[in-house]
Amino acid sequence: MNENMPKQENANKMLPADTGSKRVFQGKVTSNKADKTITVEIVRHVPHPLFKKYYKKNKKFMAHDENNECNIGDTVKIIEHRPLSKRKRWNLVEIVERAK
Repeated sequence: MNENMPKQENANKMLPADTGSKRVFQGKVTSNKADKTITVEIVRHVPHPLFKKYYKKNKKFMAHDENNECNIGDTVKIIEHRPLSKRKRWNLVEIVERAK
């Protein structure tokens, strides 16, 4: 490795060290009814291909919540994980903000 290159600081200390190419998303919890599972909705703003106006795109992900600590409305960070069930391929990293 080149010694002249600046060292990159880890922006989020809560993430596991071996994240590699795993994706990390931040979104709102829309459901916590299932045991140790939350549904997280991710909202992205994408430009229209022709008209260039930005619009919202929503996607829901099922994530593993080991301690059942999330409530509806919480803002959370999730990371890609190995498949845990048919639809669950994400893991809870941290609760960024509690619902008011």
